[in-house]
Amino acid sequence: MSDDGDELQGADLPLAALFAGWAMADEVQRRIAADGMGDLRFADGVVFQHLVPGPIAISALAERLGVTQQAASKAVADLERRGYVERVTGAEDARVRHVSLTERGRAAIEAGRRHRAALQDELAAKLGPRRAEGARRLLAEVAAELGASPAVRGRRVRPPR
Repeated sequence: MSDDGDELQGADLPLAALFAGWAMADEVQRRIAADGMGDLRFADGVVFQHLVPGPIAISALAERLGVTQQAASKAVADLERRGYVERVTGAEDARVRHVSLTERGRAAIEAGRRHRAALQDELAAKLGPRRAEGARRLLAEVAAELGASPAVRGRRVRPPR
């Protein structure tokens, strides 16, 4: 899991954070794939975050994602084809279709959580718990300083445009 990292020592903070984030995301994806979910993509998590609280109408999902209803429907159809979500009839209005996580979708979320926690523990063991916690806190402060808190709190995190 390591190499000397000399070429990264000169990276500025935005690039160092970006490279570290990509490297950690790739490692988590690799581990999730080893669990039998090799078709899962990092971007699927952008949709999943809106489904964790429960079923949501596709129109509301589109609004939360900041995309058209057609784009949200396309993403849902792809996730449905891969078995991570299902469309269900709305409880209040049978004409409204809601998107809900399937058992496989919930397993994917659990796998992501489990592998992120394991990776964090491994990095703490390798770098030292104080340094790892300091890095986590610093990056959280940077994200908050740059206005990310409302998106995180509201489960509306999106990749940069």
